[in-house]
Amino acid sequence: MPYLLARHKVRDYAQWKAVFDEHAPRRKELGSHGGIVLRNAREPDEILVLTEWDDLDGARRFAEWGDPIEIRTRAGLTDRADVWFLEKVTDVDA
Repeated sequence: MPYLLARHKVRDYAQWKAVFDEHAPRRKELGSHGGIVLRNAREPDEILVLTEWDDLDGARRFAEWGDPIEIRTRAGLTDRADVWFLEKVTDVDA
């Protein structure tokens, strides 16, 4: 299954999360199966989002959707997001 991994630096988690949640219908429409939000334990303003997708095309279309400046401003991002489009290679044991 393909994945989209995004790293964001945020001013305020609650502000970012509200904008992130607004985009749930669009993610679902483009084939997202959900995912997880992680926070850097040493830098709590750094957020990582890993989402699963039907295909990489849908993930790319989501990442390119909307006005990036408007979204960054409303979400309180303090830098440009790093985005990776990933494909699973293998599972690993503990």
